[in-house]
Amino acid sequence: MMTQAFYTGISGLKSNQTGIDILTNNLANISTVGFRGYNTEFASMFEDSLNTATSGSSTSSSIGAGVQMQSSTMNRDQGVIQLSDQSTDLAILGNGWFGIQGETDTMYTRAGNFTFDRESDLVTPDGYYVLGTMGGNITDDGLLNGILPEVKLGDVGSQQKLRFPKTLTYPPEPSTTAKFIGNIGTDAEVRTIGATVVDPQNSKNHLRLSFTMAVPQVLPGSQWDVVATTQTLDGTTIYDTKTGVASFDATGALVSSTLSTIDNNGASVEIDLGNGYDGVVAINNIPITASSMADGTIGGDLEGYSVNKNAEVIATFTNGLQSSVGKIAVYHFRNEQGLDRASGSRFLEGTNSGSPLFYTDASGENIIGADIMNFNLEGSNVQMTVGLTDLIILQRSYDANSKSITTADQMMQKALQMDA
Repeated sequence: MMTQAFYTGISGLKSNQTGIDILTNNLANISTVGFRGYNTEFASMFEDSLNTATSGSSTSSSIGAGVQMQSSTMNRDQGVIQLSDQSTDLAILGNGWFGIQGETDTMYTRAGNFTFDRESDLVTPDGYYVLGTMGGNITDDGLLNGILPEVKLGDVGSQQKLRFPKTLTYPPEPSTTAKFIGNIGTDAEVRTIGATVVDPQNSKNHLRLSFTMAVPQVLPGSQWDVVATTQTLDGTTIYDTKTGVASFDATGALVSSTLSTIDNNGASVEIDLGNGYDGVVAINNIPITASSMADGTIGGDLEGYSVNKNAEVIATFTNGLQSSVGKIAVYHFRNEQGLDRASGSRFLEGTNSGSPLFYTDASGENIIGADIMNFNLEGSNVQMTVGLTDLIILQRSYDANSKSITTADQMMQKALQMDA
């Protein structure tokens, strides 16, 4: 029995020391972003059953020869959400892991404290690349070739480093159509309606229509001579001039127009006066009005990148337009407990975790499968009060096991002295 006391005490020292190491590591990382603590589980060694008077006895019916660390399990509770001032700071609500490219392997983390570096690559504070799906709408020469409201998440194996150009241009989209709306009345006065149109050189120009009542008039209805002109906004340069006739019926509805297109410094613009009452009309006894609508977009240069709450990387341009250019991946595992800790808040795929996967929606499209909060970070899920309490318990258990070894040694010494 004295020998067994040595074994029991020594196993207790080793197990409690391991538990203390785990707890102190948890407490040391209480301020680490995205850190997940570990819990300790112990089991008896070489346990033997004992006979008891009653099967329902509340006392132990077994005796062991010590204790061992059975396992340390990941604490999967949500960490405290902390407000941030950067859109690139992200917190995952629920299950999921961000992927970052390590030196050799992909690592997974809950720490979303990302940033854009000098090269406009999305990285961690120590320079590891964040993984996701690129939008494919940026050309090699730094032009945005299409606006994307959302980037579809690719397959797990196709995720790549989210790297974006430092300079990006939103090319101008020349105007192709200008629609005019208004009432020119029935009085023999000159009426003008204007529209702003964009040319291929990224300039805004003025498309001006001048209506003059034709002479002679053919009743019923009215006819108007129309002169269309494209020119710079200051009027110093005229690019094109077209003439035509707009005919209205007796009610003032537009019947026909011989104006079709006009050149806008290299781009053809369709002149749309409408049809019937949908557009330009010539009606008496109602106010004279004029308005217009033209398509086309002025080009712009990149103002910067940001991340929204859907984990989309958004490019913002000086012309006020935005486009998604990438999507941050959120990975999932069948068994998160099987992940192997690489360091701090970073983990590697383990033999028991299963391979990383993406959730899918009803149509089979890959989705991030979690709520993302930008301008927020998930803190450590270690609670100071719980950690300190458990640490005190383990330290006292460690002391008790140490005393049991001392007592067994004293008993051994007395037994040897009795034999002498």
